[in-house]
Amino acid sequence: MKIKAAVVREKGAPFVIEEVELDEPREDEILVRIVSTGLCHTDLVAQQQFMPIPLPGVFGHEGAGIVEKVGARVTKVKPGDHVATSYMSCGTCPACKEAHPAWCVDFRQLNFGGRRADGTATMKKGGETIYGSFFGQSTFASHALVTERNAVKIADDVPIEILAPLGCGIQTGAGGVINSLKPEPGSTIAIFGIGSVGLSAIMAAVVCGCTQIIGVDVMEERLELAKSFGATHVINSKTEDAVEAIRKLTGGYGAKYTLECTGIPAVLRQAVDVLPMGGTCGLIGVAPMGAEVSLVMQTLLDGRTVKGVVEGDCVSDIFIPQLIDLYKAGRFPFDRLLTFYTLDQINQAVEDTHKGKSLKAVLKLA
Repeated sequence: MKIKAAVVREKGAPFVIEEVELDEPREDEILVRIVSTGLCHTDLVAQQQFMPIPLPGVFGHEGAGIVEKVGARVTKVKPGDHVATSYMSCGTCPACKEAHPAWCVDFRQLNFGGRRADGTATMKKGGETIYGSFFGQSTFASHALVTERNAVKIADDVPIEILAPLGCGIQTGAGGVINSLKPEPGSTIAIFGIGSVGLSAIMAAVVCGCTQIIGVDVMEERLELAKSFGATHVINSKTEDAVEAIRKLTGGYGAKYTLECTGIPAVLRQAVDVLPMGGTCGLIGVAPMGAEVSLVMQTLLDGRTVKGVVEGDCVSDIFIPQLIDLYKAGRFPFDRLLTFYTLDQINQAVEDTHKGKSLKAVLKLA
């Protein structure tokens, strides 16, 4: 079928809206009409080719839409159902079987390979292959093919257009706190980097009952926003030493939990240095390939932990509905993060994201 899609043809090139051909769903696939799709940092990483992703390609991996067709083997959803789309996993490796699909042994190939698991492409333009299957979906398009592994059935009593970002960025920030760090009620947490992921983490820290929630960033407007989402203290690391400031706020103890959302090695070092003995730092920020960080070995020997966080350590089928329930209860107001654009405005959305004008850009297709 012919669909409308935003295509990147060269490294760093702008998105171009084109008509391409999308396969009909196979027996294990689901055709979704995309209503909205979030613009995530990982989409921009793909555009700039910080990861070797095949081009020309269609990205997008935070979709929300309505099922139009299902293959013969699909039982999870039916035409007319509302779904959110999330990351892809194999379902058969040891990590998937242990309910850690974000650690899937085939994660990179399934999410960044540009093809289905069997190596076939889902899109073309004439005789030209258009690489899709980005995170098993490619939702910068009017329609996308997904599977039961990465389609999450959602209720139809919440506006579907706001739900797209739950598929990656928001579930990553919230899950990084709720699932990865698991802070106890009354504990202290410091969030480094106050974008949409960091603000999602702050909201999650409120849900978990943390009583000291410290936001760290270099932009005053982001820090003010952090306070409105539940941060009890904020630190501008451009004007003061974040490690010393956090120690002062905590009576010299430090923050038992920290979350690094920037992908900057120097910031990760701060997030580790401020931990007390036995504290845990979660690393969410995506750094360029090959980036390294220097840590004092004694710091880790003293019982501190640095934990990588992928997709919030969540099983999307379980976690996304939980976030929606928290939203409906007024406890997770993620919709305040969103700025809407049309698909034709995707390059403006990218520019606004780079400049910090949009916390979470969402493209509406319907």
